[in-house]
Amino acid sequence: MSQHRERVFHARTGVILGVNETPRDTARVIGGMTEGIFARVGKHEEIEELAKYSPVPVLNALSDLWHPTQILADLLTLHEHAHLFNKTNTQQPSDPSSPSQKRNKRGIYLPELRPLTVAYVGDSANVLHDMLVTYPRLGHSLRVASPLNPLKYRAPKEVWNRVEELGCDMGIWWGEDPKEAVSGADVVVTDTWISMGQEAEKAQRLQDFNGYQVTEALCREGGANPDWKFLHCLPRKQDEVDDEVFYGPRSLVFPEADNRKWTTMAVFGLFIGRWDIHAEANESVKE
Repeated sequence: MSQHRERVFHARTGVILGVNETPRDTARVIGGMTEGIFARVGKHEEIEELAKYSPVPVLNALSDLWHPTQILADLLTLHEHAHLFNKTNTQQPSDPSSPSQKRNKRGIYLPELRPLTVAYVGDSANVLHDMLVTYPRLGHSLRVASPLNPLKYRAPKEVWNRVEELGCDMGIWWGEDPKEAVSGADVVVTDTWISMGQEAEKAQRLQDFNGYQVTEALCREGGANPDWKFLHCLPRKQDEVDDEVFYGPRSLVFPEADNRKWTTMAVFGLFIGRWDIHAEANESVKE
């Protein structure tokens, strides 16, 4: 953390939740030494138990069901590149005088993003799960393709229940044909086909996802918008997306990776540092 705050990092081999002590005890011990916990866990139940018993804020860095900080980085990346999705806007995205810029009380603006069609091609993993409950609420349409195996490659019941609870299901199309999924897409997204703990399934999964690699040909034949862009949370395997797309002009993956830092720092500031941005804004005005 910045602002003269110290970080305490525990690697996976140092703290193994539920092995030497319960997550409840771990939450209390670490929470007594810090101002917040940013935890990357296995089962989502672990982050819930940490949050339940911790005396300080707990942020989900990643669990098997959700990856909220990744979606924050993705959204910031899309907003920063909003001009790529609106060719009729002649003003430069960095122009502070642009009427399409939303300003907060500190005078910082974020380019406005028109409603997009976002296609996800791949496994129903934690990144997709957060996309399902986020993009439709912001006015974006989501089109998903995964192999026809509801128990294995579709959203788990607890995730889909949350999707329906938020009313997001109305903004989601889900099928098995990746070409159909990318139809009209402004943004194409994929992720790993083999998550942690699924290594024994690798051969079967590679077979099941045959034809799901994101390529120029796939998106052209599927009817993606001519100027479509590509996102991936990294690390990337070539089975998931070829070099032409990943390293080409459509790819936003490295700005997306950069934004993991800035969005996570912002979350730290609001939930752990608890800096009052409105008070800071008033001080800036006085100066």
